[in-house]
Amino acid sequence: MQWEDRIGRRIKLRDVNVLLAVVQCGSMVRAAERLAVSQPVVSKAIADLEHTLSVRLLDRSRQGIEPTPYGQALLKRGLAAFDELRQGVKDIEFLADPTAGEVRIGATDAMVAGLLPLVINRLCRQHPRLVFHVTSAASGPALYRELRERNVDFVIGRLFAKVEEDLTAEPLFDDEILVVAGAENPWVRRRKIKLAQLLGEPWIMPGPETAVGVLIAEAFHRSGLNVPRAAVTSNSIQMFRPLLESGPFFAMYPRSILQFSAKHLALKILPVRLPDQPSPVGFVTLKDRTLSSTTRLFIDCVREVVQPLAKGRSGANATRGRALLRS
Repeated sequence: MQWEDRIGRRIKLRDVNVLLAVVQCGSMVRAAERLAVSQPVVSKAIADLEHTLSVRLLDRSRQGIEPTPYGQALLKRGLAAFDELRQGVKDIEFLADPTAGEVRIGATDAMVAGLLPLVINRLCRQHPRLVFHVTSAASGPALYRELRERNVDFVIGRLFAKVEEDLTAEPLFDDEILVVAGAENPWVRRRKIKLAQLLGEPWIMPGPETAVGVLIAEAFHRSGLNVPRAAVTSNSIQMFRPLLESGPFFAMYPRSILQFSAKHLALKILPVRLPDQPSPVGFVTLKDRTLSSTTRLFIDCVREVVQPLAKGRSGANATRGRALLRS
């Protein structure tokens, strides 16, 4: 059957949207409520699609409605089609008014605490009607699902391994971790400190499953030490700062947070030498997905802001980072 007969004239985007709503809601009744239409309208749209394609798109069970392999295939491509249309509309809006538009960002907590506010502030001054939607998580892989479902335009965070085939990674800079304490902590007056000397001190640690948690564990292990028992465990960077500023605690922070938020942090970097380790930060995008003009504008601004850190991404560090992504 030719395109004009099966697709061009007979499959409607509205019907594909109905199919998506049914799958997301798990029921035709709830899908009808979400779409503000009657249930017969939903049933007819699904029946028309199945008749046109000559396959069953949905399976019905006691648990609800789930897509068949045929339904999953159509939805995967349908999501891409809807997304491309949405990106096209965003491009038109930006061309009509370069000060307006929106960017949907997936970012790790470390980026939210340091880099992103600086980039957003800069763009807001240049393009006052831009709107930013930020989805954050403790680690990049937790955001990849949002990327695949096209709920975010890209993810920015630490890159630990080769990304899957449907994703593309662009390293930006190496974001080493540093030992920090509050400005009033007596240890900040020392000129040289060995990591082993701090094992008995109260540490604030992120969860071991997070990107920074993995780096911290590796830093101790490569120094021939066990990871000390944490006095406080939290994945919230916002929790770290007041504890460090007012108490006897120690923590390891990414350099980027200290670089971009130094004016707002009453923290001091301690002279503790940690083992070198590749720790690239970069963008992850969905392969073959067209990025909108506003998204490209944001990404270009990030590249400009991180230039001071990116300059250090050369020689052995850059080689190790690239090798990590290929592994």
